[in-house]
Parts: sequence; C-alpha cells; structure tokens
Amino acid sequence: MLLRRLAAALFSAVAFAGVLVAGAAPASAAPRVLYYDAGQAQEFVAVVNQGAQIWNSRSTNVRLEPVPAGRTPNIRIYADNGWPRAQTTSLGNGRVWMGRQAVNEGYHPPRIAAHELGHILGLPDRRTGLCADLMSGSSAPVSCTNSYPNSRELAQVDANFRSSAVARTTPRTYVWQPALAG
Repeated sequence: MLLRRLAAALFSAVAFAGVLVAGAAPASAAPRVLYYDAGQAQEFVAVVNQGAQIWNSRSTNVRLEPVPAGRTPNIRIYADNGWPRAQTTSLGNGRVWMGRQAVNEGYHPPRIAAHELGHILGLPDRRTGLCADLMSGSSAPVSCTNSYPNSRELAQVDANFRSSAVARTTPRTYVWQPALAG
C-alpha cells in the first residue's frame, strides 16, 4: 500500500513538473517496395538504377528495388528509339520506355529515368519549364541535369504511398515530348 502511494505521488510530481513520461514510440510503417525489371532497358540499365536510387534517397514511403528471381515486377522498363514515356496501370505499376530520341537530342538520361519513374509513382507532367521541377520533363532546357524531385513532388509521392492501402489511379500514358515552339 505504501509503495502504491509513493508511486502515485512520484507520478503526480513528474506530471506536475511537466516532464513527459514516454512509452514505446509507435513503429513507423515500412515503405512499400515496388520491384522493377530493367532487363530490357539495354544501355539504360545503369541510369534506370540511378533513377530508382534517386527516389529511394528521398522518399520514405516507397522503395524501388530490382525484381528478385521468381517475382513478378511492378514496373517493366524497356529501351526503344522513340520518346521516353510511361504507361501506368495503377499506382506503382506500369511500364517505362527509355526512348533514345530524347537522349540523342541531349536530354540528361538520369533525369529522364527519374522523371518516368515519377509517373509510375503517381506524378503527372507539369510543364513549368523549370529545371528544379523534375516533372517539368522536356519543357526544361536540354541543359538541365537536375534528376531530383522537388519538395512538392516528393511530398506528393510520399502521400500517395502513406498508407498500406494504396489508392486506385486511372491508367495513363505519359510521353516525354519536345517543348512546343511558342
């Protein structure tokens, strides 16, 4: 009985003094892992891996990993002679084409890879023309080498993957196109 009274008094004193008595902190949710297959990306495999690492270095709610043997990938990546593009089937799932046409015109391959993966992560094109905006794509100058999402883009991706129940998205196709002359 005396021990209970002492414990209650101690607890009251600590609470009165404003000291926080902490319990175990809630565990943060593990990021959702999306597997990509760059087996058909040909000469772009290294920049696709770089694009995935760019997202992994910034995002807390999603990780892009090479597909392990025996597993179906969420994302398939190809190389072709057209413009780079992404086709989503749902959030975190789809196909990316690393088009040689944009690379031949001087666009930065790691920026292209990170941009197209951004579509798979739920980001639309935002043709702002600003190099700081990853999703401005080809509307930014050819000289732009920024391959990292800005804080708004990153916040949107983290929000997209915040819960374990990922929201449905409408399938879309995004094409990296040259800026239109104005």
